[in-house]
Amino acid sequence: MTSASTIENRLAARARPLFSTPGLRFVALLALCSAYIQGPLTKIFDFGGAIAEMNHFGLQPALFFAVAVIVFELAASAMILAGFFRWLAALALAAFTLAATFIALRFWELPHGMERSMTTNAFFEHLGLAGAFLIVAWQDLHERRAAQS
Repeated sequence: MTSASTIENRLAARARPLFSTPGLRFVALLALCSAYIQGPLTKIFDFGGAIAEMNHFGLQPALFFAVAVIVFELAASAMILAGFFRWLAALALAAFTLAATFIALRFWELPHGMERSMTTNAFFEHLGLAGAFLIVAWQDLHERRAAQS
């Protein structure tokens, strides 16, 4: 065993008790879902803005899409936080995030400059969110398989 892996094993043994707690896991999942809770709440309190957003992105009928996005994001977030079909909700939010990213953050269509740079960053941040949801789904499925063994 190399000294680097020995150090890593010792550090992991010290970190494991903190990072294995259900409370920290819930806080991490809540942080991951926070945009999918805040976004729909903002849409509810400014429903006209939600309709305008759907129109801006060409999603018709705008009323249907605004309501569907609100219900979907809140329901999927609740499922993840409650552990009810967590893997399925995480996969759904990953797919939703990926689709929304390609609809809303088309940085390649923007002229070079600050707006393109900021949109590019947001695009890749959203890819990271989608990846995080894939990890949640993978972990949940892995835990379910281990529990069945």
